[in-house]
Amino acid sequence: MWATRAEAACGGALLAAALVLAGCQKSGGSDAASERPSLTGAPGGHGAVFLGVDDCASRGRERVTEVSCGSERAAARVIARHDGPVGDGPLCPGRSDYVLHVSERRPAVDEDGDGEVSRGYACMRNLEPPHPGDPGGGGGPRTVVGDCVYGAGRGEVRETPCDGSGRRGPEYRVVAAVATRPSCAPGTALYVSLGGARPVGCAVRV
Repeated sequence: MWATRAEAACGGALLAAALVLAGCQKSGGSDAASERPSLTGAPGGHGAVFLGVDDCASRGRERVTEVSCGSERAAARVIARHDGPVGDGPLCPGRSDYVLHVSERRPAVDEDGDGEVSRGYACMRNLEPPHPGDPGGGGGPRTVVGDCVYGAGRGEVRETPCDGSGRRGPEYRVVAAVATRPSCAPGTALYVSLGGARPVGCAVRV
C-alpha cells in the first residue's frame, strides 16, 4: 500500500485561488493531485505577485484574498510559490499546512472549458495552530516522517493525527524516509509514497 499526498497547482486581469484539501491515496509510487477546490480568491494589491513568498492570505468559506500579514484577517503565510501545474512542479515544504492553486480567468486560452488557466500554486502555513502539516498532525499536502496513517481499503491508506484525535485512529507511523524499499529497517509493515529525493516511507504498526 502506498500513501500519497496531494500537491498543489499569477497572472492577468482576474486571478483566483482554490484551496486544496489533500488526502492520501494509492499511487504507483508518485504523488497524485487530489483536487477538491472549495475557495476562490482575487488579488488584494499587497504585493507585485499575487500570493508571493511571505505574503499572507485570508481564509473564508467562499473567497481567499491576499491581505497584509498584520491584518486581523490574515490566516496563513506563503512559504513557497511555484509556477505551472502542480504535478510538474516541486513539492511543497513538509511543514506546509495546505496548498492554494492560483489560476487566471482567460477563456480564450482555456484548455478544459472552465474559463480558467492555471498559473501556479502557493504552499501555505497557518499563522497560528493548528498545523496539520507538522509531523503527526494528520493533514497537510505531504506525508512526512512522523505522520500516522490507517488502512482505507483497496490498497489505500489515509493520514490521521497520531494523538488519536481524528475520526480514525492511527494504525501505522512513518519512521524513516529512504530511496528504495530494501533500505527500510526490519519490522517495516508498510511502504508509503512520500515523493522527493527519498520517496519511500518506512512505516511500523502503532
